[in-house]
Parts: sequence; C-alpha cells; structure tokens
Amino acid sequence: MTDPVIDLNADLGEGFGRWSLTDDDSLLSVVTSANVACGFHAGDPSTMRRVCDLAAERGVGIGAQVSYRDLAGFGRRSMDVPPDELAAEIAYQIGALEVFARAAGARVTYVKPHGALYNRSVHDEEQAAAVVEGVRIAGGPYPVLGLPGSQLHEAAGRAGLDVVAEAFADRAYTAEGTLVPRREAGAVITDPDAVVERSVALAREGTVTSAGGDVVRVRARSLCLHGDTPGAAALARRVRAELEAAGVRVAAFA
Repeated sequence: MTDPVIDLNADLGEGFGRWSLTDDDSLLSVVTSANVACGFHAGDPSTMRRVCDLAAERGVGIGAQVSYRDLAGFGRRSMDVPPDELAAEIAYQIGALEVFARAAGARVTYVKPHGALYNRSVHDEEQAAAVVEGVRIAGGPYPVLGLPGSQLHEAAGRAGLDVVAEAFADRAYTAEGTLVPRREAGAVITDPDAVVERSVALAREGTVTSAGGDVVRVRARSLCLHGDTPGAAALARRVRAELEAAGVRVAAFA
C-alpha cells in the first residue's frame, strides 16, 4: 500500500492597505498551496503581488480565493448576488490574480471560494453554477477546490473542470460531512493537539469526528490550515511535521 499524499493549503494575503491579518512569509514556508485573497474580502494589488512573488519563489501553488464583494464583513456574510453579476465578479478576481502570478513567473493553478460563498455553494445550485461560470469566463481550465459532494463540485464536474476535495482539521463537522456554521459554539477547533490529531486522521484514514461524536468519512486531497488564527504558522509547522512523521507525503495537487 502506498503512503497517502496530502496538500496543505492556507488562506493568505488577507490584509488591506496598512493592515495585515496573515503571516504570509511564515506560512509560505510550510504550505504547498496558497489561497490568495483577490481584493473582494481582503487583499489589495500590492499584497497580491507580494504573495505571488513569495509563492513562486518557494514553489507553492497559487490559488485564487474568490469571494462576495464584502470587505467590511471579511466575506463572511451571505449575499444574494444575481448569477450573471457573480460570475463576472469571480472572473474579475481570478484575472487580477493571474496578472501577478504570471509576473512572478508562475500562474494561477486553482480556484477556491471563501467564507460565505464557500458555504453557500455547498447547497445553493444557482450560486455554485455562477462560480463555475466565472471560472469558465476567466479562461482556466482551473481546478476547483471545495467540499466533497458540494453543489460547487457537481457544477464544476458538469462543466468539465477538475475538482479537488478539501477537508478542515480546525473546523467542526456535522454528521452529514458539512461544516458547522461559524456562528455556532465550537465551530472552530482551537486546541492545537486536537487539530494535529484530526489532521493525521484525515490524511491517513479519511475520517473526522463530528461535533456530535460520529465518525464521518471525508476523502480529501487537500487540507486547509486557517492562517487568520493566533499561532497559525507554528501550528501549521507542527501539523506538517506530524503528518510526515506519520508517513504522509505532503505535496501540492496542482
């Protein structure tokens, strides 16, 4: 039996102007894929350029983390955006990041929705289809990173795009394999030991324990490590070390 392989992704470039939320430099020494904020929930041109330069220098995959237009709410407020408008906004964000990725001698290798758009596209067929249409307009074909079994992956598959299943070691799961909404208590796992243990179980066994205690099967090629939590870089280093010690090969999917 071959050793399992997992990609480590993190949300990066989540600052704006003089404010910075993520330790991009440290995290880019650990992760294999960078979900770069494209200006709608966070990020600005200078930040996008800097993160792309660092990612290209270190051989980290560059992904467009697209969002609702919601700087004030950090993209975590669900919005009823008309499908045509949302598709255009998705394409716009991908195109902006592609400019900086190519200037760094790299390219955008995948697309991942952020926050409320990510969660909305799990169940909302219309919004999911709009995201995929935006990817198509941007000229890809870009693989779509998202929750297994989501409407987003269904729409991407119908459009002939590759889909990449993602799991979260630091987010609570329901028994159905979806994420517990952030507004609910315990939605974010803050115990570092628990995050490390869940990371190894997801990578080696494809399972995670739900908030209700059920063992849920989650087959994922990429594991998300949130970059906006305190001590994120140190935790990411520990997760990677424990994965490798457990015989898991850490490598980008694209």
